[in-house]
Amino acid sequence: MFTIDELQAKLAGGATAVSLAEESLAKIESTKNLNAYISVLNERALQKAAESDKRRAEGKTLGALDGIPVAVKDNMCIEGTRTTAASKILENFVAPYTATAIEKLEAAGAIIVGKTNMDEFAMGSSNETSYFGKVVNPLDESRVPGGSSGGSAVAVASGTVACALGSDTGGSIRQPAACTGVVGLKPTYGRVSRYGLLAYASSLDQIGPFGSTVKDTATLLGAICGIDPHDNTTSTRPTEDFTAKLDAGVKGKVIGVPKEYFGEGLDAECKAAIEGMLKKLEAEGATLKEISLPHISYAVSSYYIIATAEASSNLSRYDGVRYGYRSKEARKLFDLYAKSRSEGFGKEVQRRILLGSYVLSAGFYDAYYVQAQKVRRLITDDFNKAFESCDVIASPTMPGLPLKCGMNESDPMAVYLSDIYTVSLNLSGLPGVSVPCGMAGGLPVGLQWIGKPFQEADLLSVAAATEKLAK
Repeated sequence: MFTIDELQAKLAGGATAVSLAEESLAKIESTKNLNAYISVLNERALQKAAESDKRRAEGKTLGALDGIPVAVKDNMCIEGTRTTAASKILENFVAPYTATAIEKLEAAGAIIVGKTNMDEFAMGSSNETSYFGKVVNPLDESRVPGGSSGGSAVAVASGTVACALGSDTGGSIRQPAACTGVVGLKPTYGRVSRYGLLAYASSLDQIGPFGSTVKDTATLLGAICGIDPHDNTTSTRPTEDFTAKLDAGVKGKVIGVPKEYFGEGLDAECKAAIEGMLKKLEAEGATLKEISLPHISYAVSSYYIIATAEASSNLSRYDGVRYGYRSKEARKLFDLYAKSRSEGFGKEVQRRILLGSYVLSAGFYDAYYVQAQKVRRLITDDFNKAFESCDVIASPTMPGLPLKCGMNESDPMAVYLSDIYTVSLNLSGLPGVSVPCGMAGGLPVGLQWIGKPFQEADLLSVAAATEKLAK
């Protein structure tokens, strides 16, 4: 794996952006067995790389990302390219516009080489629900790479690109980052525009970066955040240099350690690796403080009610009429809707649409959806109270090692519970980053750092200190 700094050094030493793009495209071809990409944008990437070389020759480079190959999850629109969300229903859909995050990335000079594989419509934690086949974990092919942004994580872990974009609805960046040994960050809700992101659950979705290092992740975040008139949920806060505090260390930091996160259900080896890292950080001058998040046990239940409810609404637009897959067997209007959706959506998407429709129905709206929203507020209040006495919160990213392949079919509940430590951040809108902190069973263990709203710079400084101690 090359970092952004290493690639920039190659460019400064005489390499061209075109040569870097060609190397990236060749690496994608040689790792096709991992199935990390749905679409490879050869022609477009080489054209953008040539434009980068022209800027460099004229002394007009755009910054750290200019000429750097990047991959993006295939639920973000790029005008004129196929955007599938890994679903049969959008197998041949060509986007008519470009997502704001992608526009910002390309405005910084990044070269997008491909669209990565994912769980269908970002619904899954294993990257096995894709219509285009599962993504392979390069560290252990018998285990999943995590989801739903598994393709982006594998793209970075396999060295095809230095960094990538994913989306996170309940852990879909952080969990695959932990499974593949890379860094993945979910920003504060509203930090990055969702315009052009195919919606799963609008109040939970957030675009974020993957990198092989914390610095690369911070660099990518700086390029994509900012207010967007197309998305009225974006924050008005100015863009920051998220790399500025990476060398700040942890001396004087108070680290909250939730007692609910380190009890029953956490794999013993993973727990030992995380606690070992916390002791190292304590030796570096941090203070460990036990805290409580009393309502956190309800997070998964609340999340799946809210997420599926929003999904049932968002995915109603795929009806076989306006765009996307249309059944050839339909003869009546109702059949057109029913057959197009039954044939176009996979089992997991259908399962979540049905669950969402159920909790929004007249007889169960108050009993389930309203109650879930009340629990969401209680969980947010728990975090707000905890942050009164600590700067950051430490948490496992996952309850154990990456799941074995096939569990999405044999034990879907186990797959749902793999998000137990991550969904609460989406419910509360908080930023979180997963960074490798050690090994267990020959595989990397992810330590999740949870930060205060819009305090990504401070959060990344703690992640950088963790990364340094993990080497």
